[in-house]
Order: sequence, then structure tokens, then C-alpha cells
Amino acid sequence: MRYDLTSMGFITFDCLGRPVSALPPGGGTYFIDEITLAVSGAAGSAVIAASRYGLKTLAVGGVGNDLMGDWVLQRLAHFGVDTATMQRCPDVCTSSSIVTTRPNGERPALHMKGATAHFEVTAAMRDQVLDCRVLLLGGVGLMDRMDGAPNVALLKEAKRRGCITLLDVFASRPEDLDLIEGLMPYTDYFLPSIEEAAALSGKQQHKEIAAFFLDRGVGCVTLTMGAEGAYYHHADGTSFHQPPFGVEVVCTCGCGDVFNAGFATGLCHGLDPQDTVRFAQATSALNATGLGSQAGVRSYEHTLKIMSNWPLQKPHGNAASALET
Repeated sequence: MRYDLTSMGFITFDCLGRPVSALPPGGGTYFIDEITLAVSGAAGSAVIAASRYGLKTLAVGGVGNDLMGDWVLQRLAHFGVDTATMQRCPDVCTSSSIVTTRPNGERPALHMKGATAHFEVTAAMRDQVLDCRVLLLGGVGLMDRMDGAPNVALLKEAKRRGCITLLDVFASRPEDLDLIEGLMPYTDYFLPSIEEAAALSGKQQHKEIAAFFLDRGVGCVTLTMGAEGAYYHHADGTSFHQPPFGVEVVCTCGCGDVFNAGFATGLCHGLDPQDTVRFAQATSALNATGLGSQAGVRSYEHTLKIMSNWPLQKPHGNAASALET
């Protein structure tokens, strides 16, 4: 296959600053310590992190004909991501966010939906998009032209061709269940945060949440649970809770997205389920150590070392939200 990972969906331009405790009144100015730019979003963060891990990657999404779109494409290419299936969407801006990172790592954001709502996978693109070992569909609920029947058809075809399918969502209200229910029979791994999954299912306990989605055809549910770690539950009955790594948090932006990249990388390297989740958690923890998505992610070998040497523990102090997703 041409790619290890095709990462499709929400790809955004982010401008991040820290620490931001409050906005200045009127036309005033507050001084902060750090500002950076990053390609983010469920598909954008994941594809760059996976590329840093040595995977052959393809990004599928949309940008506008603007300076932010130019920068996003340049940045993806800088990390070796194939951008042949990225679309320039006319008359719209690139999906963009202003992220105000708080001292504890939380990241309130202002977001412009932009081109993510306007790209589509055409019939002519399908062979290239699905020429992969793993297909990550990230940001369901933001892809207006693909959400619903088009994404269902694409995921169904991916399964027919033997791809491993991963699903992450932006949609997180009970009424959004209709957007993803049709995708579930063609999803090998569903990777929502526990907050998203609870809202969609109406359940609160992690085992009940997992059962809700497994009953609808998902092969495996992995819930990212912030400072509580992650919960893995496969349709074959395998289930476990994995505690988090404790780190000093700089920014939680993109932690859930790079978790997905780590998970895909574990699958591509043939790691067993527990090591796959641990590798994904180590990726997420490293991400939290810098400002902006993928900030602390270096290489596959570096994360393996971190995974082996860092103790699994309950974070404390500033680490309390290290793996918030």
C-alpha cells in the first residue's frame, strides 16, 4: 500500500498564546510569554505526529485560497505529509483558531469553521485516499459536505478494501448520534473522549458507554479519559483501563488528536493492545509538554523510550489535565 495512514477531516490553522488568564478590558494589552503557530485539528495534528513517527502519510481535507492555507500546506509538506488530496476550496477561508492557553494547560478557543465544511472526496480521489493500511476519519460533525452518506460510503469501501478504520468525532451532542451511527458498522476503532461518548450515548459509566457503541457495530471502543487515562474495550471481550503518564502541562491542545496518531502507529508496528494504548498515551503526554499540537512529539524511538521509562501514575498539580482530550 502507498500509505501507512490516511488522515482525513478536520485540518486547521492555529495561533496559540500562553499563559492567558483573562482578556484585557476595552482596547488594552496584556503581555504573555509565548506565541506559536500550528497545524491542528483531529486530522491535521494526527497526520503530522504520525509522520514524525516515520509513517507514510496522506492528508485529506480542505484549505482556503488564503495565507493560512498556504502555510498549512507548507507545514504539512515540511513533515513529509503527502498533500496531493488536500483541496483548495474557493470563496472560503482556511479553518482557523485562536487558542488562549491558560496557566493550567486548558485551551479556550475561538474557531472559524472554514474550508473543513467544504471539501469532498470525489470518485477520482477514492483510490488514492484508500490506498492505506489505516484510515483515520477525524472531525465528524465539521465536514458538512462529507458528513452522513458520503462518509458512510467511504468507510464502507475502506473496509471492503481491507483498511483498518479509526473514527474520531467533533459532534458531541445527543442529537449528533445520527451523524455517526451509520459509520459504526464500518469502524474498527472508535476513539472519542469520554465526555463526547457520554453525550452521544446518554450513558455515564465507561463500560456502559463502550457497550452502547459495540452494540451498534463498532469493533473496539477506546475512551480517552483525561487525567483518568484511557479505557479500551474490544468486541472480543478484551478490556482494560490504562492509567495516564504524569507530566508538567504546558498546553493540552491536540492531546486527543495525537493520541489517535499514536494509536495508529501502534497498530502499524504490530504492538499488542495494551502497548498500543500506552504508546498513544505517551504521545498525548509528550504533546502536552509544549505549546501547540505535536509540540513535544519527536520520533517513534523517543516515545518508546518515554513509554518504557516514565511511570504510569495519577497526575498531580499542573499535571492534572495532562491528557485532557
